[in-house]
Amino acid sequence: MSPLNLAAHLGQDEFLAQVYHRQHRHVPGVLPAPQELISWDDLNTILATNRLDPPRLRLSMDGEMLPQYRYSAPVSTRRHTVWQRLYPAELHARLTEGASLVIDAVDELHPAVGRAAMGLERWLRTGVQTNLYASWTAREGFGVHWDDHDVVVVQVDGSKRWKIFGPTRTAPMYKDTEAPEPPPEEPLTEVVMRPGDLLYLPRGWWHSVAASEGEHSLHLTFGLQTATGAQLLSWLADDLRRHSVLRLDLPVHGPPEEQGDYLERLRNEVAGALTDPSVIGRYMAARDGEDVTRIRPSLPHIDGVPAVPGVRVSLTTARADLELTDDGVTFRACGNEWDMATEAAPLLRRLICAVPRSVSLGELADTADLSVEDATQVITELVRGQAAAVEGGAG
Repeated sequence: MSPLNLAAHLGQDEFLAQVYHRQHRHVPGVLPAPQELISWDDLNTILATNRLDPPRLRLSMDGEMLPQYRYSAPVSTRRHTVWQRLYPAELHARLTEGASLVIDAVDELHPAVGRAAMGLERWLRTGVQTNLYASWTAREGFGVHWDDHDVVVVQVDGSKRWKIFGPTRTAPMYKDTEAPEPPPEEPLTEVVMRPGDLLYLPRGWWHSVAASEGEHSLHLTFGLQTATGAQLLSWLADDLRRHSVLRLDLPVHGPPEEQGDYLERLRNEVAGALTDPSVIGRYMAARDGEDVTRIRPSLPHIDGVPAVPGVRVSLTTARADLELTDDGVTFRACGNEWDMATEAAPLLRRLICAVPRSVSLGELADTADLSVEDATQVITELVRGQAAAVEGGAG
């Protein structure tokens, strides 16, 4: 089974029903070749070919971020701009001293990790950012802490010990009314992550991590965006602006009776919306339709997609929505919406099912019983709306 298919390794429907948001799960040794996601050589290439400044690239030790001058030096260009050149010898020295190396959003830098993130996005219907962590000593990079989002951890190489203390506040948030209580002194459990292991940890669970097993460690953390009641109410406030009572000025200077009447009208609109069983589905569809996490250009095809059967295309979002209507189908993705004939539905479904992989124009045409030219016309519209992209160059 592919290491890209993290959903299958975590348990699919059983995971959603029994584990997701509820408890941690350690799944040992399920990825036979985790280096297919990213390898040490891939990491060296990323560091050598990208200008990554803090906090995108950072070294952390004992909960503090090391100043950049301790492992890089400024370089001035002839256009008088300054960038920081990473010096391997200094980087190695800091890592030997106990620093942990972190790269945020490595899914944007390495295609295999990006495809794995898209697979999680499609399964869980939420945005995913993947960070990379590498360490060599038992010195902790971050101390005991909690995250404001759920995480899926993949141990790629070496080993790392996770001390898991559990939560001290239900579903804490980034913007919250109070901080969680400190964690207990003793952990709830300890897990040693080895190559091919997966770990799921809900948000708010205190934990500490160290490469304390006498070897280096390389792991990926897939951070999952939240979808909370607070976010639903924020979206609902905008959605309900179609009703005049939400657009009216507050009766700030009116008598108590007028203010009470206004609040009653407002309460009725909000309560009525919350009795609609479809409101969560509409909110999630709106979130899905606005996702632009992985949009990408289609160079060199700046004037449209060539009608060549072998040209491969893919969606740039894992959360596109296809709705059957009385007149055809409506396709929503990347902040855009298209109304198309019913004949386009099989093509669009095939694109959605292919995520995170690409599919050829010839295959799309055959799936929908269309000509390559007609299939290309549909794809060109999606490319212009940033919802699809050509892969593999000129084709």
